[in-house]
Amino acid sequence: MTITLFIPCFVDALFPRAGISMAEILEQLGHRVVCPEDIACCGQPPFNSGYWDEARTIAAPIVEKLKNAEAVVIGSGSCGAMIKKFYPELFAGTRHEADAKKLSANTWEFSEFLVRKLGVTDLGAKFPHKVTYHDGCHGLRELNIKLSPRALLGKVGGLELVEMKEDVCCGFGGTFAAKFPMISTAMGEVKIANAAETNAEYIVSGDSSCLMHIQGLLSRQGKPMKTIHLAEVLNQR
Repeated sequence: MTITLFIPCFVDALFPRAGISMAEILEQLGHRVVCPEDIACCGQPPFNSGYWDEARTIAAPIVEKLKNAEAVVIGSGSCGAMIKKFYPELFAGTRHEADAKKLSANTWEFSEFLVRKLGVTDLGAKFPHKVTYHDGCHGLRELNIKLSPRALLGKVGGLELVEMKEDVCCGFGGTFAAKFPMISTAMGEVKIANAAETNAEYIVSGDSSCLMHIQGLLSRQGKPMKTIHLAEVLNQR
């Protein structure tokens, strides 16, 4: 099939290897990948801040551009939830309502697309490290994604997955981290403490924004643990 890869702002600006890994994996599976360069932000920051008119201004061109896409894949539970769950709400009662619902139905988070749409779990990846997995809030609570990334990691050669004792927010939350930095940092420190108890070498996640926040705290504390996007792990040979 033709897969439209939606590259979120954080991936585009700061974590391009995650986007490249997703494209390479999908192409290796035999699909045609397109990546529109004229779209980036899904409109989530103004939406979450209550500025829905501004969010619609950003999101409307995306709906127009992607409404006929065969499949839209996003390497972010956060942005994936925005398009899949909140676009129909954002555009309810507008001329974009039907197209927003159509786009929602054809939008997939990366790990869910591989496992539930394509039926793929074993990509032949090898990553001989002990890792723990961070469930981003939007992916876990809005999209109900938990099993798919673990099914994929379970097939990675040499990888040992050790679960954290709690599924807690990393504290980033987009604009939340900017508005409430002390609370955000405290939440992140709890997440890091949980991860440290696993003795993992890497924290893996499907959300680069969460990983950016966690890695920043790890670096400031001088801890050796690193963060890596799920797609980068799955693209290791």
